[in-house]
Formats: sequence, structure tokens, C-alpha cells
Amino acid sequence: MSNYKIVISYDGTRYKGWQSQKSTDATIQGKLQDILKKTAGYPVEVIGSGRTDAGVHAKGQAANFHLKEQIDERKLLETLNHYLPEDIAVLSLEEVEERFHSRFQAKEKTYMYRLHTSKIPDVFERKYVYTYTEPLHLENMKRAAAYMTGTMDFTSFCANKHMKKSAVRSVYAIDFQVTEKEIDIIYQGNGFLQNMVRIMTGTLLEVGMGKKKPEDIPMILAAKNREAAGFTAPAQGLVLLEVKYD
Repeated sequence: MSNYKIVISYDGTRYKGWQSQKSTDATIQGKLQDILKKTAGYPVEVIGSGRTDAGVHAKGQAANFHLKEQIDERKLLETLNHYLPEDIAVLSLEEVEERFHSRFQAKEKTYMYRLHTSKIPDVFERKYVYTYTEPLHLENMKRAAAYMTGTMDFTSFCANKHMKKSAVRSVYAIDFQVTEKEIDIIYQGNGFLQNMVRIMTGTLLEVGMGKKKPEDIPMILAAKNREAAGFTAPAQGLVLLEVKYD
């Protein structure tokens, strides 16, 4: 068996998320697996570094798959990009060691959430930003973000209320990039729970609006209750930028 790693970018607007589903063919994993099955002549499972939600985008999603034989990497890359829809692209393809696993061996993920803050709509970016034009107290948002940084139980920021596995994650940094028209929030961590970045963003926005205080964050974390945190920010503002490995 040969193991191949790919890096994928996609516009998630019209997809139901990463994970393939029996009820629809509108998933990123499903599109990739369909082409690989037709190319290889047998079913091929594409293992993603994580499951992005419906409507979430990626510039550097990582995945791997196994084939029974070795192939010409350049030709397979060309084949994938030829048959994939125009809103999905495979940026790179390389053979890796047999034991490489894109999800279990991921060491760091970087997400960006984009807030469009201008009262003038950006018609070309509307599918990739969350438009919020009311005043935000940015310094309070930064103070709140500091409480979210570190290794801790993030149950309050997880949409899956029945998750049985550990909700402990390490968030290495939350940074803000501010321009005249946009606020970008950059999240770096070893992994993120279902909807975690979107819930963290919604909570930070509620702090910025004055609905919550920065000092509320430790209590929200300690509650281990999704209802204690803020709203879930819309999917279209979120993009997976990069997945790092050793």
C-alpha cells in the first residue's frame, strides 16, 4: 500500500461540510473520494485532518489516502484538479510514510475568522466574511481572548453536547489583525472541537458588544456548558489556513 498526503483548498459555500454523507454528494471528502474511486477502480477513503462545517472554507486543509499501487504523483494531481469542481483544488500531492495519518498526527491548526466592519458591503467578499457593522470594544475582546488561551477544557465552546471524548485542547494564540474595513481573528491550537472557533468568535463578539465582560470567560469555561458561551458565528467567515505536522 502507498500512502499519499494532499493539501486542499476549497470554497465551502455550497457544500455540506468536509465529511461525506449518504444523503448528499455535496461534501469535500465525497468529491475527492468519487474521483479517486473512478481513477483507481476501487473505493478510496480520504482522511481529513479535521471536519470543517458546512459553509466553512479552507486554504490549507490536509488529508491522506492509501492506494494499492504506486502512481505518478504529477499525473494524479492533474487528474484530480481536472475533474474536481472549480471551487475545490488540490494544491499538492506527495507520497508519505505508510503510518502517516493526517488527523492523528496534526500538531497545529490555524483558523482565521473574518469580520467585515464597514457599512459599505463588499460584494466580492460577501461569501467569505461575516458582516458586523456595529461598534466593537476591541480591547475588551483582546482581554477576553487572553482568557481563552492555554490548555483547558473547552466543553462550553463545543456544539456536540453528547461528546464522550476529552474536550481538553491547547489554544496557543488568538491574534487580531485590524484594518479600516475588517477585523480578522487568528486562532492557533493543537485542535478544535465542533464549532469551537465559531462559538469562541461569537463569545468575543458579545464581549465587544458589551453583552459580556472579559472577566466572564473563566466562569464560562468552568461551567462546561454550551449555554454559558456566546452565539455561534456564521460559517462563511471562517477559513482553515494551515495544518502543521512534525
